Amino acid sequence: LAYLNEKNRPYSAQDVFCNLQKQHGLGKTAVVKAMELLAIEGKIKEKIYGKQKIYFADQQFKDVSDDDLKEMDSQISKLNAELQTLTQNCRQLDSLKELNNSLTTEEMTQEIKQLKEECSGFKTRLEKIKSAKNHVTPEEKEKQVYKERNLYVKEWKKRKRLVSDMMNSILEGYPKSKKEFLEEVGVETDEDYKVTIPNI
Repeated sequence: LAYLNEKNRPYSAQDVFCNLQKQHGLGKTAVVKAMELLAIEGKIKEKIYGKQKIYFADQQFKDVSDDDLKEMDSQISKLNAELQTLTQNCRQLDSLKELNNSLTTEEMTQEIKQLKEECSGFKTRLEKIKSAKNHVTPEEKEKQVYKERNLYVKEWKKRKRLVSDMMNSILEGYPKSKKEFLEEVGVETDEDYKVTIPNI
């Protein structure tokens, strides 16, 4: 009875038995009989759902007068006002916490100084680049970069074609597959590294 009143929620006899067995060492039969007896005596309530019986505390409420209800409403309003005040105070404290996590004036001054020094260094570097006399002209870029690139791509295609022709000749009399041949001789292809020849 004390357990049901304390928990104030519905339980089956099996639930009560499982919850109290370790603490009190009660047997299931004794728990079932005790629950049924308490229900008969009117000390607890019993509800039957199908084949299962559910027991719960008899929640008896005292009669409340209109004056008592008004007093309760007044207390509720007062507590709601206090809650709103506390909530507002919490928000203000959260705002102060965010400010505390921000940089101090001294830290911001130091960071601004550091950024200015970095900016000055970038400006000096930019001026040196602008004043340099060894810039690459578009013509030189075409000659030095794109021309060499085209040369290497052509050589790449040429060598790949030669190797392919050689392998095809060997594979005509080779008893195994092309894949097995490549593994046996240790040849690594462009496809193994997912590389494709760029367009010229």
